[in-house]
Amino acid sequence: MRYWLKALSLALGLLSAVPAMAQQKETQRRADKNKYSYMQALDVLGTSMALLERHFVDSVDLKRLSRIGLTSMLESLDPYTEYYSSEDNDKLKIMTTGEYAGIGSVISQRPDSTVVINDPMEGMPAALAGLRAGDVILEIDGKNYRRSTSEDVSAALKGTPGSKISILIQRPGEAKPRLIEFRRQKIQVNPVPYYGVLGKDCGYISLTSFPNTAASEVKKAFLQLKEKEHIKSLILDLRDNGGGLIDEAIKIVNFFVPAGEVVVTTKEREGHGRNTVYRTTDRPLDTEIPLVVLINAQSASASEIVSGALQDMDRAVVLGVKSYGKGLVQTTMSLPYDGTLKLTTAKYYIPSGRCIQRIDYQSLREGKGATSLPDSLTHIFHTRAGREVRDAGGILPDVAIKQDSVPTMLLYLRYNNHTFDWITDFVRTHKSIASPREFHLTDADYASFSQWMVDKKFDYDRQSSKELAKLEELAKFEGYYSRGKEEFERLKAILVPDLKHDLEFYRPQIEQYLTTAILARYYYNRGSLERSVREDKTVEAARALLEDATRYRSLLTPKKSADTATKPAQQ
Repeated sequence: MRYWLKALSLALGLLSAVPAMAQQKETQRRADKNKYSYMQALDVLGTSMALLERHFVDSVDLKRLSRIGLTSMLESLDPYTEYYSSEDNDKLKIMTTGEYAGIGSVISQRPDSTVVINDPMEGMPAALAGLRAGDVILEIDGKNYRRSTSEDVSAALKGTPGSKISILIQRPGEAKPRLIEFRRQKIQVNPVPYYGVLGKDCGYISLTSFPNTAASEVKKAFLQLKEKEHIKSLILDLRDNGGGLIDEAIKIVNFFVPAGEVVVTTKEREGHGRNTVYRTTDRPLDTEIPLVVLINAQSASASEIVSGALQDMDRAVVLGVKSYGKGLVQTTMSLPYDGTLKLTTAKYYIPSGRCIQRIDYQSLREGKGATSLPDSLTHIFHTRAGREVRDAGGILPDVAIKQDSVPTMLLYLRYNNHTFDWITDFVRTHKSIASPREFHLTDADYASFSQWMVDKKFDYDRQSSKELAKLEELAKFEGYYSRGKEEFERLKAILVPDLKHDLEFYRPQIEQYLTTAILARYYYNRGSLERSVREDKTVEAARALLEDATRYRSLLTPKKSADTATKPAQQ
């Protein structure tokens, strides 16, 4: 009997080994094929470059050609795999550290190729030296930049920390140029531009990115609010936060949950990598304070790790709009000649086990175009308490807030030079204004702005007229136009562009934008946010929720199904 058992075991072992051996052979066959394809590709590419250098009708910049080829190749994989040359590594450093050496100001290029100071940052060299938004850059260190590009001017403004720089600027309203001299510094962009108290005891922290200072800045803000302002609840605003470093996301989650919790797991390509589990490691700051996390469609990557992990652990209520849906991890790798490859190496999974990647780039790599995950193919997962959540191509908020649509006119006004110039003129004629919470435009101020835009013949695309033209064309094609010609003509007469009407009709939205833009000139980004946060409907909804303890707790409690509710308990 024992002999037959051994024989059966051996036979079963052989049977199980056959598929494994076949899989191993297939893996080896694929590896050999890829190796051959890799060598073939290098041979073809190298030979092609040599032929171009020798025989192309004009001289060829091989460095530029290879850069174009590499960039195009990487773009065919996904939008996140990128090549950075030695000249571009500063951009990568700014992304990961928020740090660079320069003057600390946003600049912008005008249609006439003049470059202006757009937004001097609070406490940075440009602002401390007296540069203002609207100043036109004429020269830098004696070199003419009167007609230039923002890229060239940006490169000239950057330099070694401590090095001297002289900028000749033309300030609007002044007859003579000004020469301003100061020293460059190491610029550290603070990812927490504003934090404060809303109402009586609700804390608010805005986090705009995840550089290597994100966790320390959030910690500093939270402890300040908790120890000095004695807050009883907290709103963490991750709207428009496109992400950054995964380690910073883990640390921020750790502020609100104990050590040892799994926050995210990354999984590399099957058979070629490994899974990495990221856990909280430190003592938390506060595991009890009621917490609401705000997200929107531009909240991505590390923002989704923080909001998704806190949601999966039932530690926070997530409020807002479905997030972007980026469940991919990038790793930087060194290349020859001081280049860097930022490469997508893994997918990440939050505590419930869901991956929230929205777009499938496999079809892009097959030449079919990227596809989005349809709602019909999402799967149900569960939070620690048993609440249902989905891998819906993004983090679905526990409380959805409908976003107000932004008028087309306001979108154009925000990026219009005439609007910028009116604000510059307003600042020139008003040496000071009221505090961020108290400042308001007067009727005379708004009338001045309206007349300014009329005089400048401000124009923008009016969607109603465009849609009517499309409908008229379609009606003609289908043979209905003759029957409704009079109605079409009446609608055309109604939809004749009327700038004065539009400026008055959209006054509340336009005035709100102008107010925050003006506040930024006097009180920098901090002052602008201090005002806008208090007029933000989403923030107000979060504050109202935190004031309603019963509703807050109910949102973190699993909903009982009808079957569960009527089913008698087992004894």
